[in-house]
Amino acid sequence: MEPLLVYPEPVPPELAQALDIGGWSWKAASDIDAARRDEPGDGWVGAIVSATAGSDLETALRFCRAIRNGDVNVDAVLLLVNGGQLLELDPREDLFDDFCVHPFHPIEFETRLKHVFRKSGTSDDIDVIEYGPLAMNLETYQAIIEGKPLDLTYMEYELLKFLAAHPGKVFTRETLLNRVWGYDYYGGARTVDVHVRRLRAKLGEEHANLIQTIRSVGYSFGRSRWL
Repeated sequence: MEPLLVYPEPVPPELAQALDIGGWSWKAASDIDAARRDEPGDGWVGAIVSATAGSDLETALRFCRAIRNGDVNVDAVLLLVNGGQLLELDPREDLFDDFCVHPFHPIEFETRLKHVFRKSGTSDDIDVIEYGPLAMNLETYQAIIEGKPLDLTYMEYELLKFLAAHPGKVFTRETLLNRVWGYDYYGGARTVDVHVRRLRAKLGEEHANLIQTIRSVGYSFGRSRWL
């Protein structure tokens, strides 16, 4: 994937984190000259222009205007603004393709990002599992809950991914051992219990009940989409 152009530099930590979790390639630019100098051979996939950190709205819109004037090769622009700046956007809607209000929820931000670049024909779909406050990027092996990264081991991630991909379905411990650990794994049911306990601890008290114990059977995740 060609990189996204992000302005200004330095990039706010929460924006950098959201882009990394989403699996996006990106490069920051301090001004339009830097964006032109670092432009990839096929142009930028798109641009994220922030008016929320190190740049006021007018400065951010000047950067957008330079893009629209063809100073750099960018097809689509997503503008980040504060809530207090919304009323100032109406006369300048031709300078950007969509906007997102900061502070943003990572899932909303990812959705807007994919929408604006899919609309422009430049986006590659990123494989993500989303359920309520949980989002898992299957390409980068990253997961977030309520916007906060989860520090998961490989097998914890694999178990959570399998359960979250089948909401409401009940799996026995033996099925989970076979489907997650593999048929060649000789660990007992206690392996599943230990990993579930660790996952619940990392999800936090508020979200631990996403993984439910089905007495005398096994485990399920969330609720069935058919309920």
